[in-house]
Amino acid sequence: MGIALVPLLVFTIFWGIVGIVIPFCVRKAPNRGILQVVLMLTAATCWLFWLCCYMAQMNPLIGPKLSNKTVLLIAREWGNPLILEH
Repeated sequence: MGIALVPLLVFTIFWGIVGIVIPFCVRKAPNRGILQVVLMLTAATCWLFWLCCYMAQMNPLIGPKLSNKTVLLIAREWGNPLILEH
């Protein structure tokens, strides 16, 4: 599975709006700066978390668990010298 451009663009645009556009829409108040920083940090961390989860699915570290019989059958079919044929 390779990278798909559509999900990457959709989530990047969504979190970009949350972290770049919405902070400018915050009303003037004593805590305006804090709210803007919270929105920016939330967008950045959520996007980064999503990206890590998305990329982890491209090359999973854990593969299927195969029995010894299945491994030997695959090795024989692929011409791997794992087993000696008599």
